[in-house]
Amino acid sequence: MSVIRLPDGTERAIEQQITMKDVAASISLGLSKKAVAGMIDGKTVDLSEKVPNGAEVKILTLEDAEGLAVYRHSAAHLMAQAIKRLYPDVKLGIGPVIENGFYYDIDLSKPITAEDLPKVEKEMEKIVREDIPVRKEVVSREEALRIYEEIGDHLKLELINEFPEDELITIYHQGEFFDLCRGPHLPSTGKMRAYKLLSVAGAYWRGNSENKMLQRIYGTIWPKKAELDEYLLRLEEAKERDHRKIGKEQELFMFSEEAPGMPFFLSKGMVLWNELEEYARKMYQESGYQEVRTPLMMNRKLWEQSGHWEHYRENMYYTDVDETPFALKPMNCPGHMLIYKQKRRSYRDLPLRLAEFGQVHRHEFSGALQGLFRVRTFTQDDAHIFVRSDQVGAEVMRMIQLVDRMYSTFGFQWTIELSTRPVDSMGEGGLWREAESSLRDVLEQSGIDFLINEGDGAFYGPKIDFHIRDALGRSHQCATIQLDFQMPEKFDLTYVGEDNQRHRPIVIHRAVFGSIDRFLGILVEHFGGRFPIWLSPVQAMVITLADEDYDQGFTVVNRLKIAGIRAELDARSEKIGYKIREAQIQQVPYMLIIGEKERKQGVVSLRERGVGELGVYPLENVISRIKQEIKEGGLPIS
Repeated sequence: MSVIRLPDGTERAIEQQITMKDVAASISLGLSKKAVAGMIDGKTVDLSEKVPNGAEVKILTLEDAEGLAVYRHSAAHLMAQAIKRLYPDVKLGIGPVIENGFYYDIDLSKPITAEDLPKVEKEMEKIVREDIPVRKEVVSREEALRIYEEIGDHLKLELINEFPEDELITIYHQGEFFDLCRGPHLPSTGKMRAYKLLSVAGAYWRGNSENKMLQRIYGTIWPKKAELDEYLLRLEEAKERDHRKIGKEQELFMFSEEAPGMPFFLSKGMVLWNELEEYARKMYQESGYQEVRTPLMMNRKLWEQSGHWEHYRENMYYTDVDETPFALKPMNCPGHMLIYKQKRRSYRDLPLRLAEFGQVHRHEFSGALQGLFRVRTFTQDDAHIFVRSDQVGAEVMRMIQLVDRMYSTFGFQWTIELSTRPVDSMGEGGLWREAESSLRDVLEQSGIDFLINEGDGAFYGPKIDFHIRDALGRSHQCATIQLDFQMPEKFDLTYVGEDNQRHRPIVIHRAVFGSIDRFLGILVEHFGGRFPIWLSPVQAMVITLADEDYDQGFTVVNRLKIAGIRAELDARSEKIGYKIREAQIQQVPYMLIIGEKERKQGVVSLRERGVGELGVYPLENVISRIKQEIKEGGLPIS
């Protein structure tokens, strides 16, 4: 007999060589029917996995995030098998789980179109009805190479060749179909329900523009059809809220093939940008930050000293200046280290909070670029706080409170992940453990719920990542707080303590928006272009009905501008209905309409976004109303 531990801490005696499926059945028949996978000592496994003595186990269902991920991963294989049946010469790339679904990259001589997706779905339904058992096979690297050489699958061969020679490789079989995969998967194809193939797109193999362009087929799957239907409705709304679509309609920003991945912000977009930056600047000044600016380009020696050259150079841009190698900065931190070091520091100077709205450049594969969400140059609302060891906890809490205050302005709720040491990191393990422990202690003492994100820290230190949810329920990682014991060592930073001896400060890296560009894109989609009035590029549109009303309209616009209200005049020779629709597309909070009656009476007809006609008012009353709403800084009426 063996003993296992269940999630509630109880122990259970089991037969040796028992599987996770057997464990589920021993707990209850209902759990056995709902089980999709298991967990052994924190690792997600197939239900067929044997349970070792003393293991801590958990049965996963579709109510668990890990179980849902297994479900969606199996759906990717279901789709791949259907495609393979319909197009036998297809070569399969990778098919990972993504938020709310999955995709598969394929190489096919005859491209699949959106019109072909119903045919693929029909074949998927057939495979589900067949309820094919899924089986895992473990093979050597040599055997895996032989298998894929026989079928001539160059994509899988490339992946296998990168595995260590002694690594065991898993292949999953379902009927005639098999795929190179770490798993785990559902026990059979018959358990899948409520799926939909969504779209076909181009994607460079492994995201590299120098590689072949493949086809990427996206799909989604949910436990229940009602959940699928709700998600499809959200997708339709997301299309209408796409920041690239709204950005074009409202003339906020543009992109050009002359500068791929580098946005051009137009005048209205710059209003949004400046409002965000000024809002952040005000918050930072109130929190004791000193604003600085560092050069865009610095000597390669600096990047070697900071560790970026070793750990980040593939993402950097280079040039020579007077035959000396330079690089465009991908991060602002080394420049802030130099500012700290430019004079002698005392313990009384700490915490020293340096903030910068710093433009950085990072090389991204062209296939990964996505509007403002994934670009090659962006501006960070970056800060580096130099502290004593006894100040870490209080300073991190100040930052969390700052993030909460700023996010609440936009109606965002947030969750936290603690990201730990990645494989490609620098520094001693002891310093990493100390840094991770410091952040964990702050979060635990504050009572804030958080998840552990293993191996996703920065190369120089662990971090707290903030995830916000937009109006469509989508998660975006934005703010970050990173604890760094490495940079002070690299740059030999010191301060003079009370004992008159030199000590090493600790650096806390911090960003709230993360990237102003990306945060702006998130706001566009979160509000659907209906920005709070304080943020709106145009706060009031003055619309005239006839040429005779132009002078009065011009006067009204000027009075609005003098009052500090961003206003424009639409005096085009168009019908009033067309002008109103144009202002509605621009999501202007207020329209002031002037016709013969309003001109003669010295008043305006007022319309409010989301409400409609409000009546006729003297201009001074309208100005007072708008200024008060701007001052209150509220969110738009939904």
